[in-house]
Amino acid sequence: MAMRPGSHLRGMTWNHPRGFDPLVACSREWQRHTDIEVSWDRRSLQDFESFPVRALAREYDLIVIDHPHVGQITREGCLLPLDDSNHGSVRAALARDSVGASFDSYVWDGRLWALPIDAAAQVQAIRPDRLAGPPREWTSMLQLARGGRVQCPMLPPHNLMSFYTLCGQVGESGRPGGPQLIDAAVGGQAYELLRELVSLLDPACFSMDPIAVFEAMSLQESAIDCVPLIYGYVSYAREEFRQARIGFADIPVLHPGAAPVGSALGGTGIAVSAYSSQPQAAVEFAYWIASADVQRGLYASSGGQPGNAAAWGDTQVNGPVFGFYRDTLATLTGAWVRPRHDGYMGFQAAAAQRLLVALQVGEPGRTVVSEINRMFRESLLQTGSHPDTNADPGAGTSQPSFG
Repeated sequence: MAMRPGSHLRGMTWNHPRGFDPLVACSREWQRHTDIEVSWDRRSLQDFESFPVRALAREYDLIVIDHPHVGQITREGCLLPLDDSNHGSVRAALARDSVGASFDSYVWDGRLWALPIDAAAQVQAIRPDRLAGPPREWTSMLQLARGGRVQCPMLPPHNLMSFYTLCGQVGESGRPGGPQLIDAAVGGQAYELLRELVSLLDPACFSMDPIAVFEAMSLQESAIDCVPLIYGYVSYAREEFRQARIGFADIPVLHPGAAPVGSALGGTGIAVSAYSSQPQAAVEFAYWIASADVQRGLYASSGGQPGNAAAWGDTQVNGPVFGFYRDTLATLTGAWVRPRHDGYMGFQAAAAQRLLVALQVGEPGRTVVSEINRMFRESLLQTGSHPDTNADPGAGTSQPSFG
């Protein structure tokens, strides 16, 4: 279908300046060049993590998604694969230049279902006006926690994301292909680390997502000086975004000299609805906004958190946000891709809720980890899902690689 000048595309994203403002700014620029309008609606962070993509695809041409949905949307057939023959060289560049595993996280069954436009993982946040620097090790962070200076978002699913990250730090990230997601010994250690941390936090943590923690932390008189595990939000690294600026760093490691590996990958990708009446226009916009020049240019300067590594290493991009990208890149590079099979999202909701109850009452970890593994096995069996593998369409091959 040829693009029609003066046509209109509708998009859905999530309700935060980081997720909305850069899309609006880039859409205005796109319209100046193409005469194609792209308007954006937004939904809450909780809806973003749980609302069915298929329902959105029937209303919108472009949808911002996160990667754990790809197994489900592949079965539902509600998104258009983006590995068409017209963008081979561009796609190869995106596969090469996206931050960490961001590009690969949207590949499923050998097809590409979204293009990364936003890269994120659990990193560390501090108040730089109060701390000389971030605690580099977990034990140092706990000293701050014992003084009442630490908070961490434990509202599901963020409690589960912290558990995942700690599993990676203990020594082994989850096994997306199953049959057990978490090694029992590793999971037990990670759970005890999380339980100890939670015992030192304000119980309000159980009702807080990352945005709620950042909003509280950025108040001038906030008691929160450090958040050891939280999805990075570049908006709060800017001066005058809120009362107090927040600094960002790699996650605190469990052992001196260890690498900041295992953080649960987040971020978002831009997808095209299979029901769009203007698929070519939507695909062209998606490739344009994911490109290196746009990502390190207008997208970043408009408050976005780019998914392209060209932006993360750019001095001009890092300057206004006090090194946000430079200081967390090691964590992003070592981040772990969650399972993405059809049925995972239901498991994630149930496992996070189970973990919430356990942490609230201080339950020992053995039973909790066992039940999480049981629920994971059931999520694989209920859908007949295959192991979490993908292929890299960026180079035009069909060789499988592990996500």
